[in-house]
Amino acid sequence: MLKDEDKIMKNKPIIQEKSSEKVAKFLEKNSLHKKDFAEMIGVTLSYVYNLIDNTIPFSTRTTTLERIATVMEIEPEEFEEYKIPQEPILIDDSVEFFKSVMKEKGMSVVNFLKAFPRKKRIDIVDMLRGTLPIPIDFKELTMIAQVLDLSKDDIYSMWEKRMKQVLETNGMNIYSNAALVNSMFDCAKKFIHLK
Repeated sequence: MLKDEDKIMKNKPIIQEKSSEKVAKFLEKNSLHKKDFAEMIGVTLSYVYNLIDNTIPFSTRTTTLERIATVMEIEPEEFEEYKIPQEPILIDDSVEFFKSVMKEKGMSVVNFLKAFPRKKRIDIVDMLRGTLPIPIDFKELTMIAQVLDLSKDDIYSMWEKRMKQVLETNGMNIYSNAALVNSMFDCAKKFIHLK
């Protein structure tokens, strides 16, 4: 009898859970309101309702699917609608560090996002999914550090590295201007009370 059941199970096709069902279960499991979820992924509330209710086809837009996957802490490939993008994803050591601290603390992405003002959440999602670098605004970076219980010392080097990237990207040779760059960062350290 057991062999017959095995044969039946082997012949049954694997039915992948529909993307809309996957999202609905995630929202329910995490007690996440659809409005919060909509803000986190950068869509309207009615769009989320329509996605879940199957009123419209599930998104095939790469950005939306990657944002949904980031919030759900899954790979975007788990959605059958996802097509791997051609553009490279930014892998930032600082973002990877933030993710590892979240993991160490047992903090879900949803709980991490809820610690930020609603209008900042989408930027944080985009940072986590590798389409935005860490902010150059030290106060914004400090906000992330506070949520993760990191000190200013922990994030200063990240900020300095990011600022140097910005200066170089905008045409400054930071090596030939080393004295000026070092003075700027010495002043910044004094201002934020690291020296």
